Amino acid sequence: MLRIGILHVACQGWKDYLSVMMDEGLDVVSTQAPLAEAPAAPQLWPLSERPGFLARRMHQIHVSLFSERCAAFGVTPLQYSLLSLLRDLREADQTTLANAVALDRTTTTGALKRLAARGLVSRSTSPTDRRAQICRLTEEGAALHGAMEPAARAAHALTVAGLTPAERERLTELLGRVIAGHDHRRGQAEIA
Repeated sequence: MLRIGILHVACQGWKDYLSVMMDEGLDVVSTQAPLAEAPAAPQLWPLSERPGFLARRMHQIHVSLFSERCAAFGVTPLQYSLLSLLRDLREADQTTLANAVALDRTTTTGALKRLAARGLVSRSTSPTDRRAQICRLTEEGAALHGAMEPAARAAHALTVAGLTPAERERLTELLGRVIAGHDHRRGQAEIA
């Protein structure tokens, strides 16, 4: 084998090229050092063993089930989460709601604007901070949320239908722990 700087040549077809390189005055050194062995082939890592893939598939399945069960209401899973939060909190500013659903304010504000356009949520300027928008569930929003609650709960139940009640509880606990372990990445507080 011949070595030019860091270029290793291990085949006969390069002899002419090396002659030209030597004629140009480059230092070509013969070496008996063995070629480094190719790294071992990586072990197979099936998708079924990858937490990220499984989380994405579970989300995909849930969104599909939610869409099937809740299509008549014209509400997305995010919008339903916002309606649920406002039902529980009575009122909240958009930043608090964005933090609670773990999304950026722009995405959350867009969803709230769409809900407000349908008359499901009211938005008003905070009396203590003109930059903040206070959101409340309207009567129409509360009625829609109540009407769709059984369908939404059915979608959640179908998502984990293959598990026993104890396994469902354990899965929810484990998912909560995974999420809690990454909350620092968002830099935002959770709403209990």
